Amino acid sequence: MNKQRKWCTLSMLCGAVLLAVLLSLMYGSRPVSFGKILLAWYASGIDRYESAIIEARLPRTVFGLLAGAALAVSGSLMQAVTRNPIADPGILGVNTGAALAVVLGMSWFGITSGMQYILFAFAGAMITALAVYGLASLGYEGATPLKLALAGAAASTALQSLVNTVMLPDGQIMDRFRFWQTGSIGGASWADIRVCAPIIVLALVAAFLLSGALNVIALGDEMAAGLGINVPLIRLASTLVGVLLCACTTAMAGPIGFVGLMIPHFIRMLAGPDMRWIIPLSALAGGSALVLFDTLGRLFGAPGELEVGVVTALIGGPVFIGIIRKVKVREA
Repeated sequence: MNKQRKWCTLSMLCGAVLLAVLLSLMYGSRPVSFGKILLAWYASGIDRYESAIIEARLPRTVFGLLAGAALAVSGSLMQAVTRNPIADPGILGVNTGAALAVVLGMSWFGITSGMQYILFAFAGAMITALAVYGLASLGYEGATPLKLALAGAAASTALQSLVNTVMLPDGQIMDRFRFWQTGSIGGASWADIRVCAPIIVLALVAAFLLSGALNVIALGDEMAAGLGINVPLIRLASTLVGVLLCACTTAMAGPIGFVGLMIPHFIRMLAGPDMRWIIPLSALAGGSALVLFDTLGRLFGAPGELEVGVVTALIGGPVFIGIIRKVKVREA
């Protein structure tokens, strides 16, 4: 793949991030002009109401960038580790496992802080990922794409029923997370960002550092081992980083599906299979896409809003079907 094309893609995605941020700040229940957004930075020439609107939208936008980047890179890592083109935190049930762990933590252990949410979400996501992959690995040919999708769908359905079982009898938890369980960044605050941003940024850096080894593993485990790569260690580290990114986002925003599926496919079409490019480009594309989806939810749901998890499902569902139709699988 021409390196010039990759740099061009990088420049375009940086522009997409800036555009997504601008649109997110401008549009919602009440539009705010671009000029007033500029004036708001200097706290002059803008009324207090419009200034408050921008201040409310800014943390939502920043968190959307972080969450989208985390989900897209998480999907990229899962697809690389499993060599499965439809591996995704939502499709594999990892999101729902993280959500169940958070709900159980609130209901049974009374957790309240963002860091506690992340720890419980990470544990639930990790257990679910291992269970789904183990279930799909049973039988002839191991974990094929279709078997992983079926195992993930079964796990997601079962875990979602458990989430509802825990939430429905507890009115306080139900009221608090009625929108969270559909996937929402509307309630994001600077406090949430202070908790999750360091974790997400460090995990993104770790993902990039693993990208070179993942390129070698893509050539085959035996060849990678012959070139000095510790294949089991790289797979474990990549899985942990991917699950951590998913868990951190789910703990704060609820389960948001399909971002980790769509974005890596889009990036591979533009930049090829090199993970050293897929990771950073997926982060940029995922962040801008999630912010744009959130803005669309506010526009089309006015005077209320559609939660971003609903928008990603409406867009990602047909994309998932299209990918499945192109993936050749053989069942036992």
